[in-house]
Amino acid sequence: MTRSRLLLLGLVAALIALYYLSGADEALSLANLQAEQARFQAWFGERPLAVGGGFFLAYVAMAGLSLPGATLMTVLSGALFGFGWGLAIVSFASALGATLAALIARTLLRGTLERRFAAQLERINAGIRREGAFYLFTLRLIPLFPFFVINLVMGLTRMRLTTFYWVSQLGMLPGTAVFVNAGRELGHLESLAGILSPGLIASFALIGLFPWLARGLVALARRRRLARRYGRPTRFDHDIVVIGGGSAGLVASYIAAAVKARVALVERERLGGDCLNTGCVPSKALIRAGRAAQEVRRAGRYGIEAGEPRVDFAAVMDHVRRAIDEIAPHDSRERYEGLGVEVHAGEAILEDPWRVRITGPDGERRLTTRHVIIASGASPAVPPLPGLEAVEVLTSDTLWRLETLPERLLVLGGGPIGCELGQAFARLGSRVALVEMGAQLLPREDADIADQVARRLATEGVGLHLGTRALRVVGDEAGGHALEVEHHDGAGEARRERLPFSHLLVAVGRRANVAGMGLEALGVETRDDGTLAVNESLQSVLPNVWACGDVAGPYQLTHAAAHQAWHATVNALFGELKRFRVSYRALPAVTFTDPEVARVGLNEREARERGVAYEVTRYPLAELDRAIAEGTAEGVVKVLTVPGRDRILGATIVGEGAGEMLAEFTLAMTHGIGLNKLLGTVHPYPTRSEAVKAAAGAWKNAHKPERLLGWLERYFAWRRSGAWRRGDARRER
Repeated sequence: MTRSRLLLLGLVAALIALYYLSGADEALSLANLQAEQARFQAWFGERPLAVGGGFFLAYVAMAGLSLPGATLMTVLSGALFGFGWGLAIVSFASALGATLAALIARTLLRGTLERRFAAQLERINAGIRREGAFYLFTLRLIPLFPFFVINLVMGLTRMRLTTFYWVSQLGMLPGTAVFVNAGRELGHLESLAGILSPGLIASFALIGLFPWLARGLVALARRRRLARRYGRPTRFDHDIVVIGGGSAGLVASYIAAAVKARVALVERERLGGDCLNTGCVPSKALIRAGRAAQEVRRAGRYGIEAGEPRVDFAAVMDHVRRAIDEIAPHDSRERYEGLGVEVHAGEAILEDPWRVRITGPDGERRLTTRHVIIASGASPAVPPLPGLEAVEVLTSDTLWRLETLPERLLVLGGGPIGCELGQAFARLGSRVALVEMGAQLLPREDADIADQVARRLATEGVGLHLGTRALRVVGDEAGGHALEVEHHDGAGEARRERLPFSHLLVAVGRRANVAGMGLEALGVETRDDGTLAVNESLQSVLPNVWACGDVAGPYQLTHAAAHQAWHATVNALFGELKRFRVSYRALPAVTFTDPEVARVGLNEREARERGVAYEVTRYPLAELDRAIAEGTAEGVVKVLTVPGRDRILGATIVGEGAGEMLAEFTLAMTHGIGLNKLLGTVHPYPTRSEAVKAAAGAWKNAHKPERLLGWLERYFAWRRSGAWRRGDARRER
C-alpha cells in the first residue's frame, strides 16, 4: 500500500475513533435534541449559515465514513430545521457523503477486492454496463440494501463518480423527503397524545409505503424505457406466451388458463418435454424392470428358488414405451386446448419483449403478448473429449432408441442419472463400468450417504472408477473402442488405463436451452452455468420476460420446475400487486437408485460450506421392524437440526422407500413443525414411516432433561421407601 493510502487509512481510522470516543454516537438521539431544540433553533435563527453548515459537514462526514446514524440524522434534520431547510441540507449532504464513501472505498480497497471478488464485482459491472445509471437509481429508489453498503460496493465498480453523485442526488431525494417530513412532525411532538396526530401518522405511513410506491415507479420507468426502445404494441393478443411444453411450461400454461388469462403455449417437439419422453417416466420404467430382475435373483433369501432371470430387452423397452404412452394424455395437446390453452407447434423467437414469431408446420405467425415465460428446458451436456466423434454417444435423451441390451456399457458421470441408469442396466445383464472424476458418487450428497450407494453398486457388479478423469476415446485391440482414463490414488500417483466398451453413456450434466430464441439480441443474460439470469421472482432483465424450469436452474427437477412455474406465472400476471420470491428451503430431491437417496434442506456438506451451525441425529434402518421383516434393513435416517433445538435444517434418508418417507420431513420443514411434534404423531405399525418418528425419538433422547430426571428418580425412591406414609401418620396424630 502506498504512503498516501496509508495516510488516508490512518485519517479515516482516527475520525471513526474520535466519533465513538467523543460520545457523539450517544448524543445523537431525539430525546437529547428535543431537550435542546429551542436553544438550537434560536442559534439557527441568529447564525443560519454556521449552524446549518455545521450540520451539513457533520452529515457529510458521517455518511463518508459509513458511520451509523445517518437515518436518525435525516429525521432529526426535519425536527431541527423544518421540512424545507432540512430537505435541502440532507439531500446535498447525503449525496456528497455517499460519493466520499465510494471514493474512500475505491482508493483503499478496489485493487485488493477486485482480485479477490472478481466474479461478484463483474456481475455488478455487467449490470452497470447494461442499465447504466438506472442500475444505481433502482438501488437508491428501492433500498434493498443499506445505503452505506451501496456506497462502498459502488466504489469498487467502474462507475464514474460524477454519475454516482447525480444519480444518488436524485435517487435518494424521495426517501429523504419522507424521513425529513417524519422528523418535522416529531419535532412538534409535545406529549404522548401527539403520537396520534394525523400528520405524524401520515409521515410514518409514507415510510412504510415508500418502498412499495418506489418499486411501482421503477417498474413503470422500465416499461416506458422498453416501450421507447422497441415500440410497445397498443393492444395484445395474449396475456402470456409460454415457450416450451415441458413440466414448467405445462404448469405455467395450466395456471394462467385457470385464472382465465389468455395463454399460448409453443413447443417445437413433443409436449411433456424431457420428463415424459426421455427423463422421469422412461427412466423409472427401466429402473422398475431392473429391480424386478434383481428381485428374482434375490428371491432365494426368502426361500423361493428362481435362478438367474432371462431378460427380453425388447420387451423391457416395450414396457418403457407403454408407460410413456399411458401417461402422455395427461400432457396432450387435446387436454390443454380443452383447458383453454392455445397450443402451437414450432420454433419461437422473440422479436422484441412483446412479439413472438412462431415458425412451424402451419407456416409463420406472430403473437403479441404482455408477458413471455421461457420454459425451454435443458439438454444433456457432452464434453469435448478427443475421439468422441468416432463413436455413437448415448445420452439420457437418446438411449431409449436402443433395441438390444448393451454388452459392455461405460457410464461417464457418477451423478444421479449415471448411478440410476448404470445400476438399471447392470441388473438387466450389461457389464457396466462407471467413471466419475470426483472422489465419490453423487457429489452433492454427504460422503457417508454416497458410500452406501457405492457399496451396493459394487456388490451388484458395477465397476466403479472414482477419482478418475476421462482423457480420450481410442480404438482397442479387438477393433472396438475404449475410454482412456487417468486415475489418481491417495498418494497423488497417476496411472492410466483403457476401459473397453460396446456403448458409451454420457451423463455429466445438462445445459440450459437458451440459443435460438432471440434472447441474446434482447440483452437477456446467462449465468456462468448457462442458465438464464433471473432474480428471486424469476424475472429477467426485461421486466415482462420470465423463466422457469431447467432453463432457469439451479435445480433440474420436475417438481422444482412446477414450483417455479407457479411463481413465474403468478408474478407475471399479478406482480404489480404482489411479488412472490421462490424459496428452495424445503425442496425435496430423490435419487432412484437402490437404495434410494432422498433429501430435503441442508446436508452436512452444505451446512459446512454456508457456515451454518448444526447437530446431527442418526437412526439406522437396521433397527426398524418393517425393514428387518422384509430383509431390507440397509440405510439410515439423518436429520440436521439447530443446536439444542428441534427445528429441522434438513433431512437425508438412504434406504428402500426413502423417497416416500421424505415427505413427512418436507411437510415439517414447509410448515415449521419440529421433531417434538413428529415424535408426538401416531404412526402405524409396522411401516417405514416409523423411521421418521424413531429419528425424532433419537433426537429427544439426546436432549432429555437430565436434572429433572434425577429429581424424579429421587422422588420415586422416596415414594417406594414408605417415608411419605410415616409423614402422613404423624400429621394424623
